[in-house]
Amino acid sequence: MSMSDPLADMLTRIRNAVMVKFDSVEMPSSTTKVDVAKVLKDEGYIIGYSVTDDAVQGVLKVELKYGSESEPAITGLKRVSKPGLRKYAKANAIPKVLNGLGIAIISTSKGVVTDKTARALNSGGEIICEVW
Repeated sequence: MSMSDPLADMLTRIRNAVMVKFDSVEMPSSTTKVDVAKVLKDEGYIIGYSVTDDAVQGVLKVELKYGSESEPAITGLKRVSKPGLRKYAKANAIPKVLNGLGIAIISTSKGVVTDKTARALNSGGEIICEVW
């Protein structure tokens, strides 16, 4: 059976793994999921990620990050643009997450980037999710 929203599945797996304090979480891989994981790593929300090939589509393993008191680096994840209702924003109308304390991940024509990078590139696009 095919999944209607693989990115929402990825975010839910990460959210659930953080709640029970897992060190890592695995999920089926895709190009967009790897791009989102790269942004999360670059922004310091996860330790790292790796993609291993299997016979079907590959497995994306995300290593989660915690502080010294076992507090998670990711306190919230929210899917913004959904298959039934896509959300797009122009470069000058990209929302700030928690007044700049969080990030929005945007899919632009120049790749999957954060809201700050999209504003700097003067490029709008689809708002994939918000992370704080």
